[in-house]
Amino acid sequence: MDIAPIRDYFTGLQDRIVGELEAVEGQSFLRDAWDRPQGGGGISRLIEDAKVFERGGVNFSHVKGEQLPASATAHRPELAGRRWEAMGVSLVLHPRNPYCPTAHMNVRFFVAEKDGEEAVWWFGGGMDLTPYYGFEEDARHFHRSCRDTLAPFGADVHARYKKWCDDYFFLKHRKEARGVGGIFFDDLNAGGEGGETPFQRCFGLTQAVGNSFTSAYLPIIKRRRDTPHGERERDFQAYRRGRYVEFNLVWDRGTLFGLQSGGRTESILMSLPPIVKWRYDWQPESGSEEARLYTDFLPPRDWLQETP
Repeated sequence: MDIAPIRDYFTGLQDRIVGELEAVEGQSFLRDAWDRPQGGGGISRLIEDAKVFERGGVNFSHVKGEQLPASATAHRPELAGRRWEAMGVSLVLHPRNPYCPTAHMNVRFFVAEKDGEEAVWWFGGGMDLTPYYGFEEDARHFHRSCRDTLAPFGADVHARYKKWCDDYFFLKHRKEARGVGGIFFDDLNAGGEGGETPFQRCFGLTQAVGNSFTSAYLPIIKRRRDTPHGERERDFQAYRRGRYVEFNLVWDRGTLFGLQSGGRTESILMSLPPIVKWRYDWQPESGSEEARLYTDFLPPRDWLQETP
């Protein structure tokens, strides 16, 4: 397969997103290019201890190998023994202000090839929002952006990818959602009704998701970045960040694939927040804004339906 256009898109997307984030922050991101001994490499763009983002990373990676790790072949045993390439852009942004939500976005492509056989390929990706203090206005804006992004690709696509996101970003051991969701898709290689090839449709959908992230997220940051807060809010933010760490290290397929395939640990774990707290059996005070996150925002709901 000719994957050069995909790589060009991903590297361009990284540059565009970093440029928009630098404009919001007023500070440059570190650029760290790296090589992977087993094949491939990437470019990590990172900011830490800044005014808006306490930690944020926008990573491009293009890795390859002769043998897939167990995390990839567990649900696709037919891929065993194929040489493979995986590339994509992955970002996580942890703002300093507790009233600003953490955000994640990922778009990726995978191909496994074997001489004499047809290549197996797919796209994946999505974006989701993890607030510490909930605002319905923010959640609705984010979900409307996701809906509008996917509208050209089928009437039912957003609803399916929204549910997929709710199901995926769920901490089974806590029995609670990581945040208010968004959209998520994986193993995408099917055609649509527009007459384009499966590859054209899937690549187009993936580009639409990547291109829409900043318009879905940055208006929220600009609205909340200067909200006054104190130690109580920072303390709760650190506690809830613990859930983010738990999900990424226990359940996230991308983290597992990266670590098992010999990926660059510093780049893979850049998704973790810089300040985190855990407490034994802590419960929020009844009726508090902290409790409202659990009752009004974490349970999956239709954010596109206006409250009566």
